[in-house]
Amino acid sequence: MNTNLILTILKNVIDICLVWFGLYYILKNIRNNVKMTLLFKGLIILLLVKILADALDLYTVGLLLEYIIQWGPLALIIIFQPEIRNALEQLGRTQLLGRHKTLTMSEREKMVSEIVNAVEYLKKNRIGALIILERDYSLRQYIERAKKLYAEITSDLLISIFFPNNPLHDGGVIIQGDKITCAGAVFPTSVDMKIGKRLGTRHRAALGISEESDCISLIVSEETGRVSIAMNGDLSYNLTLDDVRIILLEELQPKTEFEDELETDSESEGENNE
Repeated sequence: MNTNLILTILKNVIDICLVWFGLYYILKNIRNNVKMTLLFKGLIILLLVKILADALDLYTVGLLLEYIIQWGPLALIIIFQPEIRNALEQLGRTQLLGRHKTLTMSEREKMVSEIVNAVEYLKKNRIGALIILERDYSLRQYIERAKKLYAEITSDLLISIFFPNNPLHDGGVIIQGDKITCAGAVFPTSVDMKIGKRLGTRHRAALGISEESDCISLIVSEETGRVSIAMNGDLSYNLTLDDVRIILLEELQPKTEFEDELETDSESEGENNE
């Protein structure tokens, strides 16, 4: 095997690896963004309709789809400019090394305990709050416009941030790892027409950011004291404190740890069945 052949094989391997890495990165960002997921589904439907129109020789439908395909990329760049910019920013960071450390089980339980204790006080006294827990999708664009804190998570600090007349009361808190990164953050409100009119700005903001990322949005209603959680564009309304604790512990688990627990549970079930 000569040198030219080895170089050719190496180039092909690198070429294929780069393509697969690009596809993986695109699919990962689509999975973490509800709007991009809906867009991706819409593109698939358009392609299927185009194939069907060509097969059945539907001239008008085919012509309209050709215009959409021709000018669609330009329209998508304009409409989804914030999402594209954020994806490129993420690509430019050391994302492979992670933005913050992975929490151990004890650290995760301590953090959730502090959050739940704060939520219990806020719920009892009907103090409105919006707490955002970042996961894989970066919220840097919202952190940059908020008041930086980077403080340890404690129930007292969370309560003081959302206490009435505090300048940061109306905004949201963003948590990265085991730190409160910022307070007073402002998020886009959801425009979903299915949302009930009884829900206020906090709930709409929680849903809005959950539609754009994979974060966990925790809301305490100022009017009713009810606690809700928004994830992936869905709202779980009027939760108990135990519900909040369980959801946070489950959703904040690292994927590998969660998979190991699932395997352990399945093995236990198999032994019990035997």
